[in-house]
Amino acid sequence: MTTSTLVADTISTPIVSVGPITLPAPGRAVDLQVRVSAPMTGTRLPIILLSHGHGHSNNLSSLNGYGPLANHWAALGFVVIQPTHLDSKTLSLNPGDNEAPLYWRSRAHDMTRILDALDTIEAAVTQLHGRLDRDRVAVAGHSMGGHTASLLLGARLTDPHDGTPVDLTEPRISAGVLLAAPGRGGDALSEFARSYGFFQTTDFSAMTTPALVVAGDRDTSEHLTVRGAQWHADPYVLSPAPKSLLTLFEAEHGLGGISGYDAAETTDESPRRVAAVAALTAAYLRSTLYPGDPAWQSTRAALTSGVDAVGRVESK
Repeated sequence: MTTSTLVADTISTPIVSVGPITLPAPGRAVDLQVRVSAPMTGTRLPIILLSHGHGHSNNLSSLNGYGPLANHWAALGFVVIQPTHLDSKTLSLNPGDNEAPLYWRSRAHDMTRILDALDTIEAAVTQLHGRLDRDRVAVAGHSMGGHTASLLLGARLTDPHDGTPVDLTEPRISAGVLLAAPGRGGDALSEFARSYGFFQTTDFSAMTTPALVVAGDRDTSEHLTVRGAQWHADPYVLSPAPKSLLTLFEAEHGLGGISGYDAAETTDESPRRVAAVAALTAAYLRSTLYPGDPAWQSTRAALTSGVDAVGRVESK
């Protein structure tokens, strides 16, 4: 199996994408809007909740971003649900809000709202009626979305406003993918990142849900950390098993351009890398949600071994 083959498989599989779907959200600044992407055929489809990053673009950090991942995952048999979090520039909310600009707690609550509203989503997307496998749910997130995913998987922090411990673990989620996610706090943070108090106390020691951590070996993220690219491996290094770490060669924060097709803000544009990330993450989730499925083993062997390897994988 090659990267080119995996890309061809995605193109040949019809999917449906519907959005925006508006979910009532009492107490939220605005109602929650989501996009749903799914294969045209199949039943008992597993669900991926996909959390966008806090990027510079106007639309990629919303339900309209991450097409290279969402479309590929949907073509491989997943139902991908993408919210627009409150930090999205598409909303232009009051910067003086207590949780602005990153809305770390609201982001996690968005994902719980989605799981609570699956009946509403099925009713809005008639092609999905009766096709969801609600017992197989995963979460994935890029950058700030990776932080959101880590909280849902069991990572903890201390609320910087009142000093209370925060546990936002979502028990209905049984697997995760963290893409260029933030690492630990404390002395690992840059001066700029320390201004966001919630980053200071990130603790991965209780993040027990199985997850794949994806990090670029050139993702230094100097505005956030003084530790260089290894900081993004912290969710793997500092959390308990079972976990896997995919380190992508020559990859920067955009991991080749996963946030959108031909995104100008991508500093390491590589369609091959994006295709590999899409394929490897889908394979990991398939084998984790369906124990015994060989997708992860075979895809990992095809893409992370030999002279053309896109990266390396380690597991615990």
